[in-house]
Amino acid sequence: MSSQFDRKKIVPRYKMIAYVMLLIGVLIVGKALYISTVKRDYWMKVASRLKKDSVDVKPTRGNILSCDGRLMASSLPEFKMYMDFQALHDAKNDSLWYAKLDSICDGLHQIFPQKSATEFKHDLEAGHKKMSRNLAVWPRRVDYSTYSEVKKLPIFNMISYKGGFHVEEFNARKRPFGSLAGRTVGDMYGAKDTARFGLELSYDSILRGSNGLIHRRKVMNRYLNIMDTPPVDGADIVTTIDVSMQDLAERSVIDELKKINGNVGVAIVMEVATGDIKAIVNMEKCIDGEYREVKNHAVSDLLEPGSVFKTASILAVLDDGMCDTLKKVDTGSGIYQMHGRPMKDHNWHRGGYGVISLPRSLEVSSNVGVSRIVDEYYFNQPERFVKKIHSFGLADDLHIPLQGASPAKIRMPRKDKTGKHWANWSKTALAWMSIGYETQVPPISTLTFYNAIANNGRMMQPRFVKKVMKDGQVIAEYPPVVLKEQIAKPQTIKTMQTILRHVVSQGLGKQAGSQSFPVSGKTGTAQIWNRGGKTSSYLLSFAGFFPSDNPRYSCIVCIQKSGLPASGGGMSGLVFHHISEGIMAQNVKLSVADAKDSTSILVPDVKQGNLLAADYVLVHLGIKADDGWNGSYAEGNPLWGKVVRNNNALQLTRVKQYGNAYIPDVLGMGARDAVYLLESRGVKVRLEGRGKVTAQSLPAGHFIKKGESCTLTMK
Repeated sequence: MSSQFDRKKIVPRYKMIAYVMLLIGVLIVGKALYISTVKRDYWMKVASRLKKDSVDVKPTRGNILSCDGRLMASSLPEFKMYMDFQALHDAKNDSLWYAKLDSICDGLHQIFPQKSATEFKHDLEAGHKKMSRNLAVWPRRVDYSTYSEVKKLPIFNMISYKGGFHVEEFNARKRPFGSLAGRTVGDMYGAKDTARFGLELSYDSILRGSNGLIHRRKVMNRYLNIMDTPPVDGADIVTTIDVSMQDLAERSVIDELKKINGNVGVAIVMEVATGDIKAIVNMEKCIDGEYREVKNHAVSDLLEPGSVFKTASILAVLDDGMCDTLKKVDTGSGIYQMHGRPMKDHNWHRGGYGVISLPRSLEVSSNVGVSRIVDEYYFNQPERFVKKIHSFGLADDLHIPLQGASPAKIRMPRKDKTGKHWANWSKTALAWMSIGYETQVPPISTLTFYNAIANNGRMMQPRFVKKVMKDGQVIAEYPPVVLKEQIAKPQTIKTMQTILRHVVSQGLGKQAGSQSFPVSGKTGTAQIWNRGGKTSSYLLSFAGFFPSDNPRYSCIVCIQKSGLPASGGGMSGLVFHHISEGIMAQNVKLSVADAKDSTSILVPDVKQGNLLAADYVLVHLGIKADDGWNGSYAEGNPLWGKVVRNNNALQLTRVKQYGNAYIPDVLGMGARDAVYLLESRGVKVRLEGRGKVTAQSLPAGHFIKKGESCTLTMK
């Protein structure tokens, strides 16, 4: 053993190796300490000159378009501007900087008058003294037009590695129509580029696109961006929203809410044949007394619907063959003891309706009449009634692509363990469910049901997006979806269509009617008690469709208000009337020749504002205007100006607007252009009257302060 392994010779060799390795380790640790302490400043400077090797490149987010292709949300570039004084120094341009500094500061003051030239000079000199690599030239982001003006200034117009001026680009989400359909279109979390709600969130994966990748390489003492993977821009989504109908619906709801001091107003317009949502309004009274869209009440509010539910109750009775329209019911004096609990009609203090027919019970919205009919046929089998209601699709999940959407909650009767008694059902539950209590149905579900009646029994899924487009090509389509081919027998549907038409023509829904076309629908008034049961508010509804002969659109209007008076027909029905008449008026097409005579002036009156829009309309009317510039309304940004009329000719002239920090001149403009110009500058707008703007409370050129509002008087 000793001949094979000589311990006295081998062990010293191992010790030597160990000592050498220990010495190397000590040297490494020592070198690391030396670099991290003595040489720390040197290596920090080296690190500051290096850039990330790989950098993500964000794509341009896709647009959200209305049904006719108008922009409802679009991404526009914004820039944050910086100055790199180290790059300026390395390029040996310090002397040029000081020679041009006064010109630069004067130019910046002209572009940003909120800050004096002296203040600009003080900040820039301080940055140069510190050799700052990222001194913000202006603290906020600017649009492309402002960035272009700054880029023309001395030094700033040089290449970044020589002059030091560089920018960080962002995609800012802009909405040309302001708050129109705000909760439906959605919004973004500013610089985070994260969708918050609405279609922006639901279709985020389509709109967002995918990031690209670049790496940076130093070539001839400057860094170049080399594209590894180009970004894939997001696709556009084409919604079903009609901007004109949306604007009409919003104005109608807000006008009524202000008139009656309402708390919440909801309106939805649906195309009967396709289920397309043409307008959706969710107005809520805020602390400052103004009405804004804060929550999507149309798809998320689970409230007892009230009398609009009676249509489903009577439809169930008729479709199950329990009786026909000749059925009579005694409503007495308007009060009836329903299993020990008084059921009242709205006119009980005037003696009630007495004996009335089944259709008449809906026409006058008799609580006693409808509840007695349903209770008579379903009291011993309430589960049959509830199953019938479910078969109408009222409790179906409609798969609404909006955050917070919820299907209706309609309780199903359930027996206890013995099978002899109801576990969750009282004797009065059926009677009160039949008139719209004991259930929770969002407005979108109620409208879908009424739309099915208008569509001869075919239930359509509410559709918000029609297709996805990329570079002008359709890459995906979302065709109309039929949820139920027939919710009830065809003859039963025809009977209900007739009854609903009579509700408007000879019942409580007269306020919703029109002299120009027939309207069908049902009123609803539900009392909502607070948790303490001491005070109540009211949910006022009207759901229906028009024109009755060949329904094109269905609509529901819901208003929540505190205290009396409260009338579903007189308040929500009136809003329905304004919406339906406005929509039908938009669809009326008349020949211009019919209005022409020998004294006609064929040159129309044109409002000030967006000249591209005015020129677009004039061209399609066959009227040539002298403009002297080129532009496309369909593709270009707005061009603001005035219209001068000389005899029978029109002159469209561009007018340079004030900067974004100042109030523009909106006199002579229509409401849409004036509101857009002001709200895009962060100014709250109040409108008084209709027509052209004749006065503005904040004069043109006024410096905008945060939170200011401007009242526009229109005539």
